[in-house]
Amino acid sequence: MITLNQHIIDVNKAHELLQKVVLKTPLQYHRKLSEKFNADVYLKREDLQVVRSYKIRGAYNLIQSLTAEERKQGVVCASAGNHAQGVAYSCKALNIQGVIYMPAITPKQKINQVKMFGGTHVEVVLIGDTFDECQAHALKFCIEKESVFIPPFDHLKIIEGQGTVAKEILEEQSNIDYVFVPVGGGGLCAGVGHYFKTFSPHTHIIGAEPSGAPSMQAALQAGKPVILEKIQRFVDGASVKKVGDITFSFCKEMLSDMLLVPEGKVSSTILQLYNEDAIVAEPAGALSIAALDQYANQIKGKKVVCVVSGGNNDIDRMQEIKERSLLYEGLKHYFIVRFAQRPGALKEFVNHILGPSDDIVRFEFIQKHNKETGPALIGIEVKSREDFALLIGRMDHYELNYTVVNQHENLFEYLI
Repeated sequence: MITLNQHIIDVNKAHELLQKVVLKTPLQYHRKLSEKFNADVYLKREDLQVVRSYKIRGAYNLIQSLTAEERKQGVVCASAGNHAQGVAYSCKALNIQGVIYMPAITPKQKINQVKMFGGTHVEVVLIGDTFDECQAHALKFCIEKESVFIPPFDHLKIIEGQGTVAKEILEEQSNIDYVFVPVGGGGLCAGVGHYFKTFSPHTHIIGAEPSGAPSMQAALQAGKPVILEKIQRFVDGASVKKVGDITFSFCKEMLSDMLLVPEGKVSSTILQLYNEDAIVAEPAGALSIAALDQYANQIKGKKVVCVVSGGNNDIDRMQEIKERSLLYEGLKHYFIVRFAQRPGALKEFVNHILGPSDDIVRFEFIQKHNKETGPALIGIEVKSREDFALLIGRMDHYELNYTVVNQHENLFEYLI
């Protein structure tokens, strides 16, 4: 493990180099969040960055540092999202050829974004069903062509570039008590944490990662990066199986706390930001704000900054985001109902069991092997958590034979 004192990064120098390429994104005071938490809450709007995420900072900082010979050989990266766009933009800006490997299942919208930013300077290769498989092909290509691989987070120049986010924050505000940073591989957290610990050592750096991909928390507990066997990829910009070795060596020294945020809470935060503030945040970009509830008591009366890391949210995902939010908030529930085999059983369910504000949003019969009608899968939205308790009470009163699908993870994943 590389120790922190072996690392030399110069965020101020990176900031000078990046000024002609990146936008100095706004640090905005958020009135509603400030009132809710009785604190001064600011949002660092990296969703408004030139490629709609902070990733351009690290990618450009690394690529511009290459020698003339390395530039001639070209660069390669593997990414299905923001890193690919940052590399593509940097290749065009620096007149370097790049090959960007993306999994074959990557949505067309993301592929088009990469091609738009890179133009004729990048070639997109779609290969592999998973990111790990895709990256293996990219690394093999690098060796064969003697090109330079641009990693998404585990490189000093990447960390140095991401640290410029912190410099911009401190140029506008001082005496910051807490900074909430989304954590995936750890590059942003490492860079931001290093700069704050150098120039604002009293500031607490709070990391936030998705509950379904707790790679940094696992690393902190083990004392070294570990590979998670299985992760949820909903928060795609912050879901990695293993954090970087270099980034971990920074983060373990810089982090004051590491929080896990449920994917449903992230979804609710995305919808809230969109509906109330017209902010389009991707799942990873909403992590820092979604984590605030866990620190409600600590941040009272304090100055707080949340880094909104990106806004590349595909509109096709909004239905899934809404679904996850409703499930998390306890407003949507799925049941398997075995109706009594008598006339009027379904009518009785609608008239006597459903509440006045309950709404059936899904109804389908589950077919048995002999193709006769079997039990029904029913999705119901309620107005409040209290309405759900009342619904269950009526089901029990009428002795309905039912199963709450939400409470059975394997059954839920199979049916929903």
